Amino acid sequence: MAESKILDLDKLAAVVTEARAQGKVVVHCHGVFDLLHIGHIRYFEQARQMGDLLIVTLTPDGYVDKGPHRPAFNEELRAEAIASLSCVDYVALNRWPTAEETLRLLRPDIYVKGAEFKDTASDMTGKIGREEKVIHEIGARLAFTEDIVFSSSHLINTHMSLFPVEVKEYLQLFKSRYTLDQVLQAINRLSDLKVLVIGDTIIDTYVYCEAIGKSSKDPVLALRHQSEDSFAGGVLAVANHVANFAGRVELFSVLGTENSRQDFVTSSLAPNVTPHFFMHPGAPTIVKQRFLEGYSLTKLMEVYYMDEAGIPEETVREVVTALRGRVREFDMVVVADYGHGMMAEPIRRLLCEEARFLAVNTQANAGNRGFNTITRYPRVDFGCIAEHEMRLEMRDAQGELRPMIEKLAPGLQAKVFVVTRGKKGALIWNADGEFMIVPAFAMKVVDRVGAGDAFLSVAALAACIGAPSELLGLLGNVAGAQAVEIIGNKKAIDKLKIQKTIVSMLK
Repeated sequence: MAESKILDLDKLAAVVTEARAQGKVVVHCHGVFDLLHIGHIRYFEQARQMGDLLIVTLTPDGYVDKGPHRPAFNEELRAEAIASLSCVDYVALNRWPTAEETLRLLRPDIYVKGAEFKDTASDMTGKIGREEKVIHEIGARLAFTEDIVFSSSHLINTHMSLFPVEVKEYLQLFKSRYTLDQVLQAINRLSDLKVLVIGDTIIDTYVYCEAIGKSSKDPVLALRHQSEDSFAGGVLAVANHVANFAGRVELFSVLGTENSRQDFVTSSLAPNVTPHFFMHPGAPTIVKQRFLEGYSLTKLMEVYYMDEAGIPEETVREVVTALRGRVREFDMVVVADYGHGMMAEPIRRLLCEEARFLAVNTQANAGNRGFNTITRYPRVDFGCIAEHEMRLEMRDAQGELRPMIEKLAPGLQAKVFVVTRGKKGALIWNADGEFMIVPAFAMKVVDRVGAGDAFLSVAALAACIGAPSELLGLLGNVAGAQAVEIIGNKKAIDKLKIQKTIVSMLK
């Protein structure tokens, strides 16, 4: 019985058209409905009383933006649960992230929301306002139910949390110290920041292949080319992440004169990023080409297109001249140093001398062979490196991290120092000598490329406004969890999605 009530969206549209032609009043409800509870049931029952036919559309799994742990129940189970209710006539899975296009397709007489949505000013997404415009456009009516309100997120977090024990314990500790409003206010304060972002431009190219077996002549894997895509990586990705939170962002970087890809680079930047590009004569813009098995997305090999010599002295002087006198205009400087020559010594020295707040990430990768360490910067207000980079810096493969940080961070004049540890989360030190362990929140990993950049981008901004370690760690790891669900740097982390994730986690 329940299965017969679950329709394709287009079939549901035909059913609605026929029902309205017969003079029936069609009522429409829409949402995630991740954990069906008594609040939902009463909401549906009240909605059914407003008309003759009740239809419900569901947000697909891929568009549920309540965090890496959601939805708790997949779209098939959610549809089946709602279809089993006698007050619901038909259920369909939406094909868009919001209900706006769905309303235009279905054209119900009444669109019903729960009582918690009455205050549209408190809707951080703006969805209700946009849906209301569509409702007027199609000649429908918006109605609200009046009854008890429960939160699926709160019920899931309280009674069936999907997070591991260390995450649940951390969130309980966090909620005992900070309110949700304090977190959201801190995120909103980031929009007041003026940020200078500087570092190496990298274009990440992903070549998707199908493995077809061993070559007949050589002991190598043979691949069939399927497709490829390019993403704005390196400092471009950092600038785009930062731009989703800060009000004003200016980017300083270097492109090669050979195959500069400047049009691609410029078109990939967020609208509120103002770029300043300097040219490296005779060199290509850095490209990191990765070959992947197309189904599993397993990376098979990388090819770097770059000039190892670093930018010439003339270009260094141009960058220094452009920066001098301007650095102090910004509340902070974020350095994304991938060790490919952009961050020459005169540029580093100028930033260390003039930045009001300096956040630095130095990456150790195959292209710099361990020469790119954070101690090349005599002053770092916020330092952020991965565990393997910390061990390289301290020449210690097995030792405890805390003594290493206690030895390194004060010498950099650091206020906050973070060592990211992948699935182990992040270890954060502050100038009072306190440590905080923030667990990782990722539940689904598609691609780890760019996770550290996402953490840096958000945590550095939080550190600049004086956010405590627990808060900047929470924001950074939520950003990292969002980043690993994205292939490459296909899109920047989203402020609204981070806010909704945090709301879901802290309910």
